[in-house]
Parts: sequence; structure tokens; C-alpha cells
Amino acid sequence: RFAHFAAGYVFAVALVGRLYWAFVGNHHARELFTLPVFSSAYWREVLTMLKWYGFLIPLPSRYVGHNPLARLAMFSLFMGTLLFMIVTGFALYGEGTQPGSWANRVFGWVIPLFGQSQDVHTWHHFGMWLIVVFVILHVYAAIREDIMSRQSMVSTMVSGYRMFKDDRPD
Repeated sequence: RFAHFAAGYVFAVALVGRLYWAFVGNHHARELFTLPVFSSAYWREVLTMLKWYGFLIPLPSRYVGHNPLARLAMFSLFMGTLLFMIVTGFALYGEGTQPGSWANRVFGWVIPLFGQSQDVHTWHHFGMWLIVVFVILHVYAAIREDIMSRQSMVSTMVSGYRMFKDDRPD
């Protein structure tokens, strides 16, 4: 139980560090936290990527950062779930540390919002499975992109440089 709580603290601090990097890093560092939802070109590219993942088009467009569909998934599924897990996790932690603790003062409103502690536990558990499924799909998509598309994915994570496998202009 202590390891779980300690991991929760590390997780929350790492997310704060990632948020800091979004402010001081380049525009790719902000992709996880912003979506151009009012851009019709963005939604066209999301549709293009859905077609690509559905094996309906032969090649995707080139992207130096995350593709628009990945950006949408990272923002909504991943980031949303991570924030949800932090809020519900610290609410459950605050319940154990009793009234007056910082966690209970800051996150004590969460348990009554859900109805009772067991409901928060259930939703927190569901969030964990959502993260597990997201990670599996994310790893699959990265490996699939590296093999099938015209741009590097896995090697980019290692080297930091995006490579394109063809010279065809967009």
C-alpha cells in the first residue's frame, strides 16, 4: 500500500514536471496539452489518420511531432485519465490520512461527488485499466507506424531525430 501511495506522489510530481516542460519547451512539448479544436484542417487530418489506421489509404501524411489522431488520443484519453487518476487517488489517500490532512482538505470533495468511497475505488480501478489499454494500443501504433509508414517512430524515441523513409514530398 505504501508503494502505491509513493508511486502516486512520484506520478503527480512527474506530471507537474511535464507541465513545466510544456511551458519552457518547444511547440512539440505543448502538443500533449493543447488541441486545435477549431481548425478544420486538424479534423481533416484526424480523419486521414483514422483512414490510415483502418487500412483504407496507402500512406499517411508526414508529421514531425505526434500525428493529429495521436495528439487527440494523448490529450483526451491519456492526459484526461492521468488527471482523473491523480484526483481520485489523492481523494482516497486523503480518506486514509483523515480530516485535516492536506490531501483530505484539497481532494475531500471527490468522494461525496461520486457517492461513496467504494465508487471512487471502482472508478480509480477502471482508470487503471484504461491506462493499460492505452499503453498497449500506443505501443502497437508506434511499432506499426515504424514498420508500415514512411517515417521513423521507435528509432526517433531513441535518437531524437525523425527520419522519413522516402523522398516523396507532401
